[in-house]
Amino acid sequence: MSKAIRIDQYGGPEVLKLVDVDVPKPGPGEVRIRQHAVGLNFIDIYYRTGLYPTRLPAVLGFEAAGVVDAVGPKVRHLKVGDRVAYGQSPLGAYAELRNMPAFQVVRIPDGVSFEDAAAIMLKGLTVQYLFRQTYRLQGHETILFHAAAGGVGLIACQWAKALGVKLIGTASSPEKAALAKANGAWEVIDYSKENVAERVLELTKGKKVPVVYDGVGKDTWETSLDCLQQRGLMVSFGNASGPVTGVNLGILAQKGSLFVTRPTVAHHVDTLEKMQEAASELFELVVAGKIKPRIDQRFTLEEVGRAHESLAARKTTGSTVLTLGG
Repeated sequence: MSKAIRIDQYGGPEVLKLVDVDVPKPGPGEVRIRQHAVGLNFIDIYYRTGLYPTRLPAVLGFEAAGVVDAVGPKVRHLKVGDRVAYGQSPLGAYAELRNMPAFQVVRIPDGVSFEDAAAIMLKGLTVQYLFRQTYRLQGHETILFHAAAGGVGLIACQWAKALGVKLIGTASSPEKAALAKANGAWEVIDYSKENVAERVLELTKGKKVPVVYDGVGKDTWETSLDCLQQRGLMVSFGNASGPVTGVNLGILAQKGSLFVTRPTVAHHVDTLEKMQEAASELFELVVAGKIKPRIDQRFTLEEVGRAHESLAARKTTGSTVLTLGG
């Protein structure tokens, strides 16, 4: 048996229940992982509340790290005892022990801890596909990235600096702005005091930016469009403030023949080869010290409700992990 956090209905943090679950031997193409650390992400809240519906009951979570406990038939790239991590998976990461499709699991390099791997896999893969696939940054751009002091944002700040890209971040307080700046942001706009679109215009000397990466959603939609150059790309990859709805496509013409995309990690790492390529690029930067995982909150599995409350209230910075004995 394994301890896991399950929801039987949608709702607030109170629906998160600690339960015992049976974990069978892995089937063909699967591995079983004894987990040491689980990463928390805003998408977990979307599933808990029902914004993203799923079949209930469900164990939440998409990101974790641990040790391969058993290997099913037809798995060639992993063996028992391997230190591994994943950042894109079927629901079920909030658990001590679980089975995983092996193609979504990668080995962790020496020198990268379980907690660091769990903290950066989904967030790091997100930045990888945003910066290297959705709009492939070349190293000379000035870009806008919302929520720059969050878990994804801090990795984005560091990755942008490593690429030679000028990242303009947004944050909700002077403390968060300073944190993003310390992690490599070129400039940070405190949106509680400054007008983001006006400040972007000023920082770019009237040119605006070719791409905006927006994981906030409803609250920043209009502002993001106003920061884009003609024929610029709006990358809407999250809904932290709620989903963008009721969009009149004519506004894209009015604001400069803009492009909009709503990408997800899953469509960029849907094979073993794609997953390994993306993870390798991420881990190379971590091992080289160009991306340093920042874990500012740690909770036990039993404290997951409190973790969700902190995340939803935007009281967190960097990454949040659940720690397990393994």
